[in-house]
Amino acid sequence: MSYEIHPETPPGGVLLERLFGPGIVQMQESQRRRCAELDLPFEAPRLLGNSRLVIEAAEFARDAGKHHEFHRAVLAAYFARSQDIGDLDVVSEIAAGIGLDTAALRQELAAGRYAGSREAARDEACALGITGVPTFIFAEGAKVVGAQPLDDFRRLVEALVTDEGR
Repeated sequence: MSYEIHPETPPGGVLLERLFGPGIVQMQESQRRRCAELDLPFEAPRLLGNSRLVIEAAEFARDAGKHHEFHRAVLAAYFARSQDIGDLDVVSEIAAGIGLDTAALRQELAAGRYAGSREAARDEACALGITGVPTFIFAEGAKVVGAQPLDDFRRLVEALVTDEGR
């Protein structure tokens, strides 16, 4: 599901350094290590974009049967190319890259057709206790929040499997 982690972000976005201070460098270095573990490209984002537009575009992609492709393309745009995913032109470029009808997307976004879906996702995330992204929820409420080391996932899955086998 989509999660609007910072709904207070203004339309033009906020520089991450302004939002998090100099600690952002250490946070992004941790992200870089996680990406390296998984052989994923990483370019430290400079801007926290307002995610409302891209979340609503993701719902448009879901209706078109391309949510997975759109989601992956958005993550690549943000984390591998440091693009502003709150910018309509960037969102349209991402959509075009996976074969979505960008004219229809822009029309639906302008009409606010997916605002309700975004709000429903926010409510569901709140009910599940989601406070960060990514969040992976497993059996019996076990969660992994944030870009954690792969070994953390392995330990949790092993513990869940072991407990289930008893």
